[in-house]
Amino acid sequence: MGPVLLPGLVPAYSPLDHVQKPLEHGNCLQYLSTDRNLTWSNTSTSPAEEFYMRQVLQVNLSPGLHQLGSVSWQLALCLLLIFTIVYFSIWKGVKTSGKVVWVTATFPYLVLLVLLVRGATLPGAWRGVVYYLKPDWGKLLSTTVWIDAAAQIFFSLGPGFGVLLAFASYNPFHNNCYKDALVTSSVNCLTSFLSGFVIFTVLGYMAEMRQVGVETVAKDAGPSLLFIIYAEAIANMPAATFFAIIFFLMIIMLGLDSTFAGLEGVVTAMLDEFPQMLSKRRELFVLGLVCVCYLGALSTLTYGGAFVVKLFEEYATGPAVITVVFLEVIAVSWFYGTTRFCSDVHLMLGFSPGLFWKVCWVAICPIFLLFIIVSFLAFPPEVKLFDYQYPPWTTVLGYCIGVSSFICVPAYMVYHMLSAKGTLKQRFLKGITPVPSGPHSDIIITNAI
Repeated sequence: MGPVLLPGLVPAYSPLDHVQKPLEHGNCLQYLSTDRNLTWSNTSTSPAEEFYMRQVLQVNLSPGLHQLGSVSWQLALCLLLIFTIVYFSIWKGVKTSGKVVWVTATFPYLVLLVLLVRGATLPGAWRGVVYYLKPDWGKLLSTTVWIDAAAQIFFSLGPGFGVLLAFASYNPFHNNCYKDALVTSSVNCLTSFLSGFVIFTVLGYMAEMRQVGVETVAKDAGPSLLFIIYAEAIANMPAATFFAIIFFLMIIMLGLDSTFAGLEGVVTAMLDEFPQMLSKRRELFVLGLVCVCYLGALSTLTYGGAFVVKLFEEYATGPAVITVVFLEVIAVSWFYGTTRFCSDVHLMLGFSPGLFWKVCWVAICPIFLLFIIVSFLAFPPEVKLFDYQYPPWTTVLGYCIGVSSFICVPAYMVYHMLSAKGTLKQRFLKGITPVPSGPHSDIIITNAI
């Protein structure tokens, strides 16, 4: 009958096992034992992990970044379907995507509430809740925690991506953006807090099943937490099929919602910059943009695509976005000026921001963001995924990828300094002096003066 193991366990493996032995079917064993004295060990591998790693990602077929392997046609077709849905959701503008967002934005909340109720009724759920709510104050001394926290809040709220600016440009001039900002930030933080309960009730349940600590189950974050740990927990629940369907529908909706916003930010910016050229060719431009994004994502669909995603995650996402926001804060609060900016707000809303916001814009935000950037440069992350240790050359590659996200900003500054007329001081002052533009610019500049 073959090996007899604890239900839920299979022999441990390394992502590089294929160097010694080729991938074979049947590595994920079924369990016939009823001996509950066997325990989960650190080298145990679940069927969910075997399926995700070897069948979905097929990461065992790639030794690392130096040899990614071919593109997985199954993943390529799935991504093609996703981008097709994205295209037909945004090709007509915000009127179309706005209707789609009513579904993609509200459905996850319903699923979260259902999963929260289900998770709270699982045995051992309280262990996960206690672990979630019990703070570890020593972590505050780690710069990695602050970088991860800043990256998370930027990704969830969207500053630095141009998404907020793009959607705000469709609002009326006197729209109460102050209230919108407070409501959006509050809802975002409360949603993240609620999601924590949904995740950790299930992690407590998994810890109870495996008879280990919650910290052992929760050691892997990101895709592994969603597609391995949570998927395995759902598979062991009653009515597993129903919960699995709604859970992965929620994940797809969240991904679509984020993609809508990100692409709409690019589309709106390009249409505003080149209205005569692109306004009547929006469908073709969106199609071209979607095709470029799809082709760019093919590297993440290779057998070693997980290594590429991890490299982007560490270097090209969080630190790059934080740097972009830092440049935006400096440009608005120091060069444009808080006085002029507050006059803009007063013209739109009828009141000016208080002293607290001014101090945040001028000092607190720039200092905090600069601290995170310097910490990241001084202590680059030691990237490791599964049993694969990233070689030193990937650090240089990661920095190059991250810098490419905002290189246009300093490049244009240099171009402006070289192309402008006058002395060096005159060119510099001209470069940091706001230029009126837009239907309300004259009123704004007059009020600021």
